[in-house]
Amino acid sequence: MRNLLFICGKCRQRSPTAEHVFSKLENVETDAAGLSNDADIVLGVDQLQWATDVIVMEKAQAAKLRHKYKKHLDGKRIISLDVPDQFSYMQPELVELLKTRMARVL
Repeated sequence: MRNLLFICGKCRQRSPTAEHVFSKLENVETDAAGLSNDADIVLGVDQLQWATDVIVMEKAQAAKLRHKYKKHLDGKRIISLDVPDQFSYMQPELVELLKTRMARVL
């Protein structure tokens, strides 16, 4: 079982979309969170402990994650999808981009 944790800034568009899209896969569990203090779902240490793979939408988020949560990331695979913050929730273009970028991860 793989536990995929999708992270973006505010957990409003990209990471909730990814969580929804990839939750349908067999042998995969998904969750989503945001790195900002005002995120809809603020990232928690328990989510990081649960995750086998941590997937951020931007390289800057990977750097922020490593800085802020360094001691909780031992052994975690951190992947940046390079998905810009220009989409709305479940926008078809976002769904297709996520599927394309996640193909190399899955």
